[in-house]
Amino acid sequence: MKYALFLGCNIPARVVQYETAARAVMRKIGVQLVDNRDFKCCGYPVRNLDRKAFLLSASENLARAEKLGLNIMALCKCCFGSLKEAENFLKEEGDVQEEIKHALAQKGLKYEGKFEVKHFLSVLYHDVGLDEIKSHILKSYKGLKIATHYGCHALRPSKVTQFDDPIAPSLFDKLVEATGAQSIDYNSKLDCCGAPVMGVNDDLSMDITAKKLANGKKAGADYLCAACPYCQLQFDHVQNMMMSQNGNKALASLVYPQLLGLCLGIDEETLGIHMNQIDITEITSFLNQE
Repeated sequence: MKYALFLGCNIPARVVQYETAARAVMRKIGVQLVDNRDFKCCGYPVRNLDRKAFLLSASENLARAEKLGLNIMALCKCCFGSLKEAENFLKEEGDVQEEIKHALAQKGLKYEGKFEVKHFLSVLYHDVGLDEIKSHILKSYKGLKIATHYGCHALRPSKVTQFDDPIAPSLFDKLVEATGAQSIDYNSKLDCCGAPVMGVNDDLSMDITAKKLANGKKAGADYLCAACPYCQLQFDHVQNMMMSQNGNKALASLVYPQLLGLCLGIDEETLGIHMNQIDITEITSFLNQE
């Protein structure tokens, strides 16, 4: 299996451990990731300001992946949602679509919709498969309880993203349970992380975050697990900032390839375990040798 890896803007700058852990996990299970230095921003930052600019940026990435002859694998759920929206939009016919195709042609590109946009979790669940993942596990967790955070942009709009059931998703939970950990249910499981309003209304953003983390902890979770850089930044960086203000730690967070990578025998340095701002090193105490 081979995919064009779409990192987006945030991960290389602010959540490097997500990239290094994801690369190591995929290498371990035999999935090849191809880098393309010509990939641009997914368009998400301007999606609600200039729709045409958003579509032009997103569509160029689709065309460049198609030129490689590969499906895109995105790590960021905002990038995933943006690229899926552009993918869905370009299936229709209209003046804007023709304008975008013309702009792509001026760069020697074309998009015919021959390849798909997938998220990291989707690739693991649908393409690699749970049985294949389990066949590579060297250590499994025992007694570890995880609160999964699905994120908004993967689930909605569901007809566009086609990631999972938007009301009762289970894909992420099953991937967590493949490691031996228990994926717990909690009331705010599908709630927003709070990141979209950070910088606009910080108090509201932190309140949303605090309530979600407290709810997960109350339900018995040892850690929260995310698969999006924006969400992880909110649960790690912003929660750390909140802790410096009030001294309360609700629930430490890690990204899924860190959780899985430890089970695959990948070293902590490669997984960036010590790069998380809130200490997650105690998670290794839940590991049992297979």
